[in-house]
Amino acid sequence: MSYITLTLPFNADGDEAKKLLSTAWLFKIATHKMLSIAKQFPVLPATDIGWKNTFRRIIYEIIPNRRYTDGVIVLVRGIYESCRQLGVNFREVELGDWLMFQQVEKEYLVRNITLKQDYEFHITTVDFNGNSERIVIKPSIPKNYKLLLDKILEEKQKHTARVVIKDYGVRKNKLWIHGEIQLTIPLNLYYKHMTRYRRNYGKLYGGIDVNVDRINLAIVDKYGRLRDTKTFWFEEASRKGYPRRKARILVGMSVHEMLKYAYHHGVKTLFLENPEVLGRLRLLWARNGRRLRKNYNWKVTVFRSSTIEMIAMKAPLYSINIKYVNPKGTTHSKEHDYIMRKYGLGRHLASAYLIVLKGIRRHTMIQKVTI
Repeated sequence: MSYITLTLPFNADGDEAKKLLSTAWLFKIATHKMLSIAKQFPVLPATDIGWKNTFRRIIYEIIPNRRYTDGVIVLVRGIYESCRQLGVNFREVELGDWLMFQQVEKEYLVRNITLKQDYEFHITTVDFNGNSERIVIKPSIPKNYKLLLDKILEEKQKHTARVVIKDYGVRKNKLWIHGEIQLTIPLNLYYKHMTRYRRNYGKLYGGIDVNVDRINLAIVDKYGRLRDTKTFWFEEASRKGYPRRKARILVGMSVHEMLKYAYHHGVKTLFLENPEVLGRLRLLWARNGRRLRKNYNWKVTVFRSSTIEMIAMKAPLYSINIKYVNPKGTTHSKEHDYIMRKYGLGRHLASAYLIVLKGIRRHTMIQKVTI
C-alpha cells in the first residue's frame, strides 16, 4: 500500500517546548550512536527483526521508549539500504542538521503521537532523565486536511507519525519552538476524500518539464501536433534564503494550477521525466560529502524530483493519468534545437514538447509521430 504525508505546523513554548526539544535531542543522540555502531559492523542484519534484536537494547538506554527506539532503528536502516541502492559508502555517511522523533509502526491509534478529537495531538515526550510525560499540541490544520483527519478517526485508519522541530530559541526568557507534526496516511484514503474531478473525458496528452523556478507544460493531440503551451512560475521559491515551507506551498499551488489548466484543456495523460532514484537519503536528512551537501546539480535534481513526485501524487485528484519517459535527449539534442526553431519555443517548453512526443511514441499504439 502507498502512503502520503500530511504536514501540520505548530508552535509551542515553555514546558511543552522543553519536553518536545529533549525528546528530539535524545532521538538524535540515539541515531548518531546507532549509526556509529552500525558502521563498525562488517555485515549488518538482513531483516527487520535482526536489526531490532541487534540494536534495540543499546538505543533504549538512550531514549527509553520502545516505539521511539524502533523509530531510530528504522531510520538508520533506511539510510543503509539507500546507500546500497545508490552505491554510496555507508561508512562515509553523516547525519544532517535536524531535530525530530518518530513512531514508525502503522497503528490506529498511534500510541506515542496520538490524534484526538478537535484535531489535538497527545504526544509522549521523554526528558533528559528518562522520564516520560504526555503533552497536548494543537497544530494549525489546513481546511482541506480537516476532512482527512476526521476520516482517520471515523474509519480507524492505520498511520504513522513524526514530530519535526524546524526552529527554536529563547524569547523573554522563555523557550519556544516551531515544528511540524507529519502524519503518513494511506494514499487511497487521500484520493477517496480529496479528488476534485472524478471524470475526465479529455483525449489530449501533456508533457511536463520541471525547473527550479517553473513548470512547463506542452499539450499535443495523439498525432503529436502541438495544441498549447503554458508556463507556471514560482520564482520566489528558488531564491536563496526563502523559507523551505513557504517554497513548498508555492510549488504546490503551481502544481494544482497546472493540473487544473491541463484538465480544462482536455489533457487525459501527462508524461513526466522519470526522476533519478535517490533512495531515502534526502528524506531522512543524511549527507555524504559533496554529493549530498554542496553539489548544486544534486540540489537541483532533488528539487526537480520532489516536484515531479508532487505532480504524480496530485494528478489523480484531477483524473489525469501519469506516465514516465527517459529524460535522455529532451535537451541539447538536434531534435530539441529543431523544435525550438520550428515552433519558436524556449528551451524549457521545447523540452516539455519532446517529453510528450517520447511518451506518445512509447506508450501509445501510434506507430509514428512526426513533428
